Amino acid sequence: MDEIEKRYWAAQGIVRSAGRLAAEHYHRRQELAVERKGTQDLVSEADRQCEDLIVGALKGLFPDDGFLGEERGRQNDGARATWIIDPIDGTANFLRGIPLWCVSLGLLTEGEFVIGIIYNPITEDLYAARRNRGATLNGKPIKVSDVAALEEARLGIGFSYRQPVAAHAEAIGRLLDSHCEYSRLGSGALGLAFTADGRLDGYFEAHINVWDVAAGLCIIKEAGGRVNDFLGGDGLAKGNAVLASTPRLYATLEDLLITRRSPNSRS
Repeated sequence: MDEIEKRYWAAQGIVRSAGRLAAEHYHRRQELAVERKGTQDLVSEADRQCEDLIVGALKGLFPDDGFLGEERGRQNDGARATWIIDPIDGTANFLRGIPLWCVSLGLLTEGEFVIGIIYNPITEDLYAARRNRGATLNGKPIKVSDVAALEEARLGIGFSYRQPVAAHAEAIGRLLDSHCEYSRLGSGALGLAFTADGRLDGYFEAHINVWDVAAGLCIIKEAGGRVNDFLGGDGLAKGNAVLASTPRLYATLEDLLITRRSPNSRS
């Protein structure tokens, strides 16, 4: 078993453990201490405890690896392999009792996302992928949809107040003018996971952070989808736009959602 393979199997067990801890908090969420990080951007003690569980478990197994987490930041910067962690993606959903949230864990090495694990402990759906080995949902292979026409497609769309509201509305308008439907789930990681297994035909967000997408981009690529160069323009540190879809829709969506964005709204 090679080093990536060892990490792949270990990560699945660790993410399941973090998911169980998160679910315990979810079922007593009214008791949680919650802080505001920004506009419509919340963090709870559950997020931090889950990230600490993931980092502690991985450090014990792979002490030379680095970490980049949404809540605790960078650890062991400069390591050859870096785990990128969103302990609860969809915290606002989590705190409102909406079961659209997940634990997301990706591994970055040599400029490529080589492992992706996304777990929703409420539905017990675990998405997993590793480079050149395909993607699975609960152990069964998954593929992106074969939808090729916008009028048959449904996209996941995300939004952050880091971007202009008007630009977001314009993008939605262009989709609707093209007869393309959309959903806003409140979790970028789940939007990417749902694209990987064909529930959605693509996912777009004008600006998103790397911990939201590291796992999902690996899973989509291994499920046969196409993704933009998220790490370009220092996406690792600063975030970037994300676009992922079926191969047959990608060029059209890139034109609608990225090429036609006004220059002052670009990440």
